[in-house]
Amino acid sequence: MEEGTLIARVTEKAQSWLGDSYDAETRAEVQRVLDNEDKRELIDAFYKDLEFGTGGLRGIMGAGSNRMNRYTVGSASQGLANYLRSEFADLEQIKVVIGHDCRNNSREFAEITADVFSANNIKVYLFEDLRPTPLVSYAIRKLGCQSGIMITASHNPKEYNGYKAYWSDGAQVLAPHDRNIIAEVNRVKSVSDIRFDGNDKLIEIVGKDMDKAFIEEIKKLVLTPEAIARHNDIKIVYTPIHGTGITLIPDALKAIGFTNVIGVPEQDVISGDFPTVISPNPEDPAAMDLAIKRAIETDADLVLATDPDTDRLGAAVRDNEGNFILLNGNQIMLLCLYYLMTRREELGLLTGKEFTVKTIVTTELVKEIADQKGIEMYDSYTGFKWIADIIRKNEGVKKYIGGGEESYGFLAGDYVRDKDAVSACTLVAEIAAFAKDNSKSVYQLLEDIYLKYGYSKEEGVSLVREGKEGADEIEAMMKNYRTNPPMSLGGSPVTYIKDFVKLEATDRVRKEQVALEMPTTSNVLQYFTEDGTKLSIRPSGTEPKIKFYIEVKGGQVKTREELEQAEKIASDKVSKIREELGI
Repeated sequence: MEEGTLIARVTEKAQSWLGDSYDAETRAEVQRVLDNEDKRELIDAFYKDLEFGTGGLRGIMGAGSNRMNRYTVGSASQGLANYLRSEFADLEQIKVVIGHDCRNNSREFAEITADVFSANNIKVYLFEDLRPTPLVSYAIRKLGCQSGIMITASHNPKEYNGYKAYWSDGAQVLAPHDRNIIAEVNRVKSVSDIRFDGNDKLIEIVGKDMDKAFIEEIKKLVLTPEAIARHNDIKIVYTPIHGTGITLIPDALKAIGFTNVIGVPEQDVISGDFPTVISPNPEDPAAMDLAIKRAIETDADLVLATDPDTDRLGAAVRDNEGNFILLNGNQIMLLCLYYLMTRREELGLLTGKEFTVKTIVTTELVKEIADQKGIEMYDSYTGFKWIADIIRKNEGVKKYIGGGEESYGFLAGDYVRDKDAVSACTLVAEIAAFAKDNSKSVYQLLEDIYLKYGYSKEEGVSLVREGKEGADEIEAMMKNYRTNPPMSLGGSPVTYIKDFVKLEATDRVRKEQVALEMPTTSNVLQYFTEDGTKLSIRPSGTEPKIKFYIEVKGGQVKTREELEQAEKIASDKVSKIREELGI
C-alpha cells in the first residue's frame, strides 16, 4: 500500500474515534495524533486493529485501534462474554476470575473487564488488588469458573499492557475455543456493541483466602523438608522488580520453612513505571543488579527475581570463587527437573507413569537425563498453554512432575496450568538447601549435572523490530531462512531441518522427508548439525521480536577443571554461529 493511501485510510479511521461514543480524554489524544505532522504515530496507532490472538491481547497503551485502551479491552471482553454465553448456555451461572498486575492502567482495565462480564450476566470474581498470574490460573479451577482473565503484559516494557484469556481448566485458551473467541471479538463492530454498565451484585472480591489456599498447595510439593529444616537460615534475596510477586513469594518461602528472606527495598515498591530498571525482565541481567548488590551487602547465598506478573523466575548463585553468576532459563529448568526427577527416584516415588515436558527450543540435555531415568519427556511448542494441554491429556493416566521452557518459565505442580514463578522460587530455594545438606553449592550441583550428562551451552538472541515496518522485516527474514536454509553451522554440516509451518522435517543424510507430529502448525524453524548443535528461529508471539536460540555441545567432561575448557569451546562455537547469521 502506498504511503499516501495508508495515511488517508488511517486518518479516516482515527477521525471515527472523535465521535461521542468515545470519552473526552480519548478524543483529545486522537486529535493530538491527527494534528502531528509526523504521521508514524498515527499509522502505528490505527493501521490495524489490535488483534485478539490465541493468547488474548498485548500492545502499547494509548488511544487507537491498535492500542490497549478501555475500548479494545471492552471489545475483547464483550466478544469473550458472547462466546461464554453461547458455549455454556445450559449453565445456571457462568463464572469468571479476573486478576491484574502492577502495570499502569491494569486495575482500570480489570474493573472495565469485570463491568462488561457482569453486564452480560456473568458472575465475576475480581481480585482485591494485584496478584500473580499463576494465582488466577489456580483460582479458575478452585472456584469452578468457565474462564479467567489476567490483565498483564508480562515482562514487556512499561508502555505495554495485555489481556490473557484462560479456559475452565486454568490454561490459556486453545483450539477450537481460541478461534471461536477471536471470531466473536471480531463481530464486535462498534462501541455501542459493548456493555460497559456493570452489575455490582455479580462482582465478588477475592483475596487473602485464595492466597492461603495457593500456598498450601505449594507446601505439598516439598520433597526434602529435613534439608530445609537444617538450613532454614539460608540468606535468600528476593526482588519482585516492582511487581506482583511481593504479594505471595515472601510468604510462600516462609511457609515452607525459610526464615531469612531479604528484600530489595527499592524494588519492593509496586510501580508500573518500573523506576529502577530499563526492562522489568529477569532475563535481562541489568534487572538483577540491585538484587545482587543487596546479596553482596548481606552475604546472601541465593538471589531470586520475578517479572511483573510473577510467571518468570530469574536466579543468581555463587560460583566456586564466591562471585554471583546469573543462571539462564535453561539452567534453571535443568536444575529444577534434575532435582525433581532425582529426588523422586531416591525416595522411591517413581512408578513408571511419570512425565515431564519441555518446549522445542529448550535444551536437549534435560531429555538425556529423563531418558536415563526412564521418565517420559514430551516436547511442546513455546508457551505454557501447550504444556498445560499435555498435562490435561494425561490427567488421571500419568503423573506430571514438572516442565518448563528456556524463557525462565517453570511449573512444578499441576494445580496451576501456566508457568508459576511462586512455586519455582520455593523449589529453587529448596534445591539450595538440598545442595547445602550435601556440602555443595547450587553452582556445584549444576556442575555435577554437566559432569554426568555432558556440557551444553545455550544462548538466546532477540532482534527487536518495532511497528509495521518491523513486522514486515521479520516476515521477510523468516521467508528467507525457510527458502535458503544454512548448509552448516559453526563448521558442522546441517543434517536435519524441522519446519513447523509445514509440519515436515528434512533429513539431509537419508534424503527423505518426515512428518512432524504436533497439535498444530507454528512459525518455527529448527536446524540440527552433525556435532549436536541446535538452532531454532521464531518470531515472538507477544513482542516485536524475532528470536534465535542456539545450543551447542561442549563435549563430555570428567573433572570440574575441564568444565572451563568445555565452556570456552562452546562459547567460541556460539560466537562463530552468530557471526555466520549476522546476529
